[in-house]
Amino acid sequence: MNAIVGSHDLLLVTLDTLRYDVAAELAAEGRIPHLARHLPGGVWERRHAPGSFTYASHQAIFAGFLPTPDAPGPHPRLFAARFAGSESTADGTYVHDTPDLVSALAGEGYRTVCVGGVGFFNNQPPLGSVLPGLFQESHWEPSFGVASPTSFESQVTRAEEVVAALPHDRRLFLFVNVSALHQPNWFHLPGATRETGDSRATHAAALEYVDRHIGRLFGAMSSRRPCFAIVCSDHGTAYGEDGHTGHRLGHEVVWTVPYAQFELAGPERKASA
Repeated sequence: MNAIVGSHDLLLVTLDTLRYDVAAELAAEGRIPHLARHLPGGVWERRHAPGSFTYASHQAIFAGFLPTPDAPGPHPRLFAARFAGSESTADGTYVHDTPDLVSALAGEGYRTVCVGGVGFFNNQPPLGSVLPGLFQESHWEPSFGVASPTSFESQVTRAEEVVAALPHDRRLFLFVNVSALHQPNWFHLPGATRETGDSRATHAAALEYVDRHIGRLFGAMSSRRPCFAIVCSDHGTAYGEDGHTGHRLGHEVVWTVPYAQFELAGPERKASA
């Protein structure tokens, strides 16, 4: 990461509440082609979330504790605050002296921008300002939130505007918290109603909706230079498994999440391809 920080733009996308089993199933069935073409080997990596709900998980993620591979570790981290005795800090880790990655990247000259989704990013109550307050610039409006059937395309439009307004020589760290997977998501499945409610099937339909628009986000973020991208879930959610509904609980479907990291080629490499 020490070769990437400073040379690449950086994109972190959290697909809020996305379950690993649903993500893996849709990739295998060819139902998320725009995401799958960037997944290493065409598959999601199975990992464990650092928290069981949005606030806890993102506090950990911004401190460098991305979802952990589910095989025995220790696993070297991409980013880490300097901490004596850290077993997950390795030679390739980008180590910083700030308490969070966002402020570290700002210190490296990056413009740090948050495009929020769920309520923890809405800048309305004090609690909804903590996470977006880490960034130099944050955006949220009702059309980005969980109740909007067009939330992700609205978020992508704002991200495109952010990229277009930034001077070409300024590096960008863009964080997008995608709210479309979070309940309510019934409106993404044709035939579903408010009365029938959310289900594993509507959750899958929401991921298909995100896939239809994520190519625009990748295109914007790789329009100026190469971009290193991380796309993952912050936690899963239960739809009746063992009697559980929702998250902020210790069930397998909550702790197990999909993860991917990859490089988006910049305009020069695209032109030569």
